[in-house]
Amino acid sequence: MTSSLLRLPLLATLLATAGLAQAADINALGALNASQFRALSEDLSAAVSYKPLVPAEGLGIVGFDIGLSVGGTKLAHRDIFEQAAGGASVPAVLPMAAVRVHKGLPFGIDLGASLSALPGTNIRNVGGELRWAFIEGGTVTPALAVRAAVSSLQGVDQLKLNTRSLDVSISKGFLMFTPYAGVGQVWTTSEATISSGATKESFTKPKVFVGLNVNLGVNLAIEGDRTGDTTSYGAKVGLRF
Repeated sequence: MTSSLLRLPLLATLLATAGLAQAADINALGALNASQFRALSEDLSAAVSYKPLVPAEGLGIVGFDIGLSVGGTKLAHRDIFEQAAGGASVPAVLPMAAVRVHKGLPFGIDLGASLSALPGTNIRNVGGELRWAFIEGGTVTPALAVRAAVSSLQGVDQLKLNTRSLDVSISKGFLMFTPYAGVGQVWTTSEATISSGATKESFTKPKVFVGLNVNLGVNLAIEGDRTGDTTSYGAKVGLRF
């Protein structure tokens, strides 16, 4: 089991790299009508909204969780994404790579931040979280946490897209394995800045996620996320102490 888990980041990297050759800049939003812009915004929101890739339990005042992650989001409206990219071919699963860091603070509070990108395109994203493990968990009890997070799409001149999310998560450690799960909501605002006039959308989607953290000296986390009708997967490798 452990050997299979350790192969996941490599597999995810290969899948991401395979898709990058087909990726393209978003530079033709003026070609979309209002319903198409809403569909594109929903796909992008699911892709760039904050993904925790950490269990609910707090790190403690001296704790850190630092890692590199890769992931992918299955596009529900691939044809519209290609139209927004000026007709360029876009992979069915949009890959993303990220640098992530979490720092433990007193009273079960953790801060987290991520910087992600789709290499070879103009898509960049920054995100952050504030998480409070109001039940820190123990030998027989799980940890429970509430998280507030934000993300902001960067690098796309024609688009401003921001998300805010709130979720509650639970985790329980068993030796080096810590499964976790959570539910929440994602609020999105998306605005096209084009010569034909701005188009703006605001919407809310439910969010559920499940994951597994495995600490073998080298720390590994895998996670599946469902935001609205769109599914994302991610894997992270790094250090957690």
